Amino acid sequence: MTRVIYRFRFLPLVMVAVLAAVSPMAAQAATAPGLGTASNFAVLSAAPNGGGAVTCTDGTITGNVGSSGARASVVQTNCPISGAIIAPVSAQVIADFNSAYAAYAAIPCDQVLTGTLAGVTLTPGVYCFDAAATLTGTLTLKGPANGTWIFKIGTSGTGALTGTSFTVVMAGGGVPCNVNWWVAQAATMTDSNFIGTILAGAAITLTRGTFQGDALAKAAVTITGTAVTGCPGGKGHEGQEKQHCNQGVGNGPEGCDPGNSNQGCASRSNDELGGTPGDPGRQGGNRIDCDVAKS
Repeated sequence: MTRVIYRFRFLPLVMVAVLAAVSPMAAQAATAPGLGTASNFAVLSAAPNGGGAVTCTDGTITGNVGSSGARASVVQTNCPISGAIIAPVSAQVIADFNSAYAAYAAIPCDQVLTGTLAGVTLTPGVYCFDAAATLTGTLTLKGPANGTWIFKIGTSGTGALTGTSFTVVMAGGGVPCNVNWWVAQAATMTDSNFIGTILAGAAITLTRGTFQGDALAKAAVTITGTAVTGCPGGKGHEGQEKQHCNQGVGNGPEGCDPGNSNQGCASRSNDELGGTPGDPGRQGGNRIDCDVAKS
């Protein structure tokens, strides 16, 4: 009897130790699916059948911009873009985006949220809204540098993400590019200071404010007066690895020099600069260096 009592005296201590060991792991258990070649873009309109469109007015984009549409589908009005403009993007980019979108949809939820998230602090995990999410105020994401946050909007099948004067802040060392928002339908941010990469099932519309992350959509992306800063993979000239373009006249590969322009490459294609096909390493020749980030 004494031996049994002795064992039960230490049972609470054992349980506390077990919970202490498990809790941090559970808090960081979320793993974001890879974006593949879609991670090369700060802004991507991956609409099917060449229907992509990106319109930026009175804003800024730090990173590469891609569209499934023709080059004319990317419209800049007083909107400097620091990276490459690639339109149309390759079929691989579209496929990678769609694969990542489907992978996010399959991730199980840790917790279902309601309300505006104003004044809420969340540790790493997977958080879901069954339907639409209308957000205001300040959301704090607190966790370590390796913590991952995944938000899923519209897990019941439909639901848009709308933020108005909505601010996301990081605490405890959390990294903005470890924050991900999967949205069943459209995403709209107005006068917001948003953090995280959005994968939207419909259009993304950003109006004023700031956006730190990648804006990736199955439809058009419209930016008006917003400063967009993409994640490292899509910034083009930051931490990139050079790759070569093996291109003939007006026939550069997607993601490097689509069509017959210089989109995605530091040097122009040979039909623009009069180079001779088969002259590798020469500006205007058949092989040039392309400053497009590789995932």
